[in-house]
Amino acid sequence: MKSNLQVRDERLSEVSGMQKAAMLMVALNIEAASGVFKFLDPIDIETLSAEITKVRNIPSKIIDGVVDEFYTMVTAREYVLEGGIDYAQALLEKTFGIPKAVEIIDKVKRLTTIKGFDVLKKAEPAQLINFLNKEHPQTMALILSQLSPDQTANALKELPEDMRIDVAHRIATLGKIAPQTLKQIEHVVDEIAGLSMSQSVGKLGGAKCLAAILNRLNVSLTKDILLKMEDKDPETTYEVKRLMFIFDEIINIADKDIQKILRETDRKDLALSLKITDEKLKEKIFKNMSERAADLLKEELQYMGMVKLKEVEAAQAKIIDIIKALEEAGEISLNLRGGPEEVYV
Repeated sequence: MKSNLQVRDERLSEVSGMQKAAMLMVALNIEAASGVFKFLDPIDIETLSAEITKVRNIPSKIIDGVVDEFYTMVTAREYVLEGGIDYAQALLEKTFGIPKAVEIIDKVKRLTTIKGFDVLKKAEPAQLINFLNKEHPQTMALILSQLSPDQTANALKELPEDMRIDVAHRIATLGKIAPQTLKQIEHVVDEIAGLSMSQSVGKLGGAKCLAAILNRLNVSLTKDILLKMEDKDPETTYEVKRLMFIFDEIINIADKDIQKILRETDRKDLALSLKITDEKLKEKIFKNMSERAADLLKEELQYMGMVKLKEVEAAQAKIIDIIKALEEAGEISLNLRGGPEEVYV
């Protein structure tokens, strides 16, 4: 028969991190809780406040469990800062036993990773490069691949040309990263978060990641990077170019150019391509067609049965090829940075 403590721990495992945070705020007095709020971002305050309103009739044992978990995390963090991960784990094992100690250390590592990257995500491009410019290009690529495409694009602008090409190529070819490779960025995150990085194997970077980043750069800089990358690795560069425009970005193309694209597109391919898109993109397409053509397309979509995903992706690829051909011929202009449509005079 399970003990009360085992039952409590099982129920706690079903509670999300945000729910635990809300319970902790409720368990604290108002003054202490408001002190915590001062250190949170407005978005986090809004999310946490909404979760606090849902805290109703929670058994005291669960609240006690949340407070205990918070206490162990604070204690673990102090141990880590005092003597590192190994020292902390040794002390926690004596206190809680091996299984519980490993669980606590894993949570500390995950939180550290989040904290370290949160700091980087809030840094200005010049500040970000200042953090990273003493690091090996592979380390820079590993870290930049984990940030948003916009932030990474702006950071690449700050790098010297040779370094920019090297880092861009490394982002495109990262792929699977083994635990030992992640140690390259451990000391960087140590400086930022004050703790050690998680040692899990992860999928980082890749051609799609670099394509998203380059889509945020100006055209001349993008062409320069791709041209010089092509000398180093033609195959990867081709893959990046292929991914430079994704189907959903059609929503950022000017209406007059959408109409040119539609004139070149087979209706069956168009219907298939819209099968898995959101309503905003569909409406963008409908408003650039005649009323009769739009009604026919809506009807076709309505009665379209199940289709293979690869057929939808093939149809989208055909339309992307049309878009690229029209853009290369100077017939249309792509607005890949997601800003307002270009003004034509």
